[in-house]
Amino acid sequence: MNIYFSGIGGAGIGPLAEIAVDAGYSVAGSDPAETLMTKQLIQKGITIDTVQDGTFLITHHHDKPIDWFIYSSALPDDNPELEMARKLGIKTAKRDELLAYIIDDKNLKLIAIAGTHGKTTTTGMLIWAMQQLGIPISYSIGTTIKFGPSGKYDPLSEYFVYECDEFDRNFLHFHPFLSLITSVDYDHSDTYPTINDYLEAFRQFATQSNQIITWNDQHQELFRDLHRVKIINPSETTSNIAIVGQHNRRNATVVQAALQLLGFDQDINNILARFPGADRRFEKLADNLYSDYGHHPVEIAATLQHAHALSNQIVLIYQPHQNIRQHEIRDQYTNQFELAETIYWLPTYLSREDKDPNLPILKPEELIQNITNKDDIHVVDFNDELWNIIQQARQAGKLVLFMGAGKIDSWLRDKLAKKSQ
Repeated sequence: MNIYFSGIGGAGIGPLAEIAVDAGYSVAGSDPAETLMTKQLIQKGITIDTVQDGTFLITHHHDKPIDWFIYSSALPDDNPELEMARKLGIKTAKRDELLAYIIDDKNLKLIAIAGTHGKTTTTGMLIWAMQQLGIPISYSIGTTIKFGPSGKYDPLSEYFVYECDEFDRNFLHFHPFLSLITSVDYDHSDTYPTINDYLEAFRQFATQSNQIITWNDQHQELFRDLHRVKIINPSETTSNIAIVGQHNRRNATVVQAALQLLGFDQDINNILARFPGADRRFEKLADNLYSDYGHHPVEIAATLQHAHALSNQIVLIYQPHQNIRQHEIRDQYTNQFELAETIYWLPTYLSREDKDPNLPILKPEELIQNITNKDDIHVVDFNDELWNIIQQARQAGKLVLFMGAGKIDSWLRDKLAKKSQ
C-alpha cells in the first residue's frame, strides 16, 4: 500500500508516517516547514516535499499510484494537494482512520491515553515503562522522545499505545482494549460548542472502551456506572514514585495501575522514577533553561508547580496559542502565574484563524487584565532584547521556562544553536 501524508511534520501525522513505514507500507509526504519530526522522517528514508501545490503529488502518483492521502484537521479544505488528491480519485482520510485500519489489520490491542491535559507525558511514561520491562510494543506519541521514535510498529507486539486526542472527535474512531483518562477540563470549543458536548464525547469514548482507568475527581459521574472501570482516589498520588511535580505523580500512578491491570508486577515504581521525560514537556535544554508545550491555564499552573519544586526564582516566557482559543480562555487567566517572579508575555501564535476570520485578534494587554500578579508581566516580542534578558536571568541562577505551543520552542532552539556555533 502506498500512502501520502500531507503535513507530514505535524505532531499527529509524523508518528503515523513512521508507523506506516515500520509496518511495511510505502510512504512519502509534504510539509512546508522543517521540524524535528521532518528531520527524523528524512533519516528514515522518507521523501518530503516542501511545496504543497499538488505538483509533487501528481509526480509521485504517476510513478507509483497512491492508495491513501492522509491529512490533518489543520489542512484547509481548499488546499491544492487535497484538491488534487480528490481530482485524481485517491482515497482521502484523516490520520485516525488510517491508524484504526493499521491497528485492526495487525490485530493489536489498543491502549489509549485520553484527557484534556497530561496525555503526552502519560503516554511517554507507559511507553518507557513497557520498554524497560522488555515488553514489545507499537505506539504513537504526539511529540519527539529521547528513548525512541515518535511512532513505531513492532511486529512482535501485542499492544498499541496511543496518545488519543479528543480534538475534532478523533478519539471516537477507536474502541480501545484499555483507556487511561487523565483529566477532563472543557477545551476545543470549535469542536465542542458547549461543555456538555465535550463531556458527552468523553462519555462516548469511555463506553467504547473495554476497560477504563481514571480519577474520581474528574467528572466522576461520567464513568462511575460503566462496566470495568478502575477509579483512582486522589490520595493515591502520594505513592512513593520519586517524580517531581504532583501532576507527574498522578500520571505515573495511572500508568502504574495500567501495568498492574495488564499483569506486570515488577518494580514499576523504580522504572517510572527513571522516566527521562517527553520533549517539550518541561524539557531541559540547557542549564537553568526549560521548554514546555503548555498553553492552557490548568497546564500553566501545573508546570509552574513543577518548576517551583526546583527553584524559587522562576522567569516565565509565555506565548498564548491560537486567537480563537484566547477568546475562550481569557477569563480563566487569573492566579495561575503566581509562582513566577517575572512573566514575559509574547503575542499570540495565530493558527486556525480561518475558522472565524472576523474574530478580533486579542492583544496581550487584553489577556492579562484578570491575572492576579499582572504587575510582574512585561509584554515583549521575539528579538535580541528578549534573548539578553533570558541570558541575564540564567546567569543570575534563575530558572527560565519557555511555555507555548507555537513558534516559541523553535525560536529558542535556533538561538541556542547559534550560540553554540
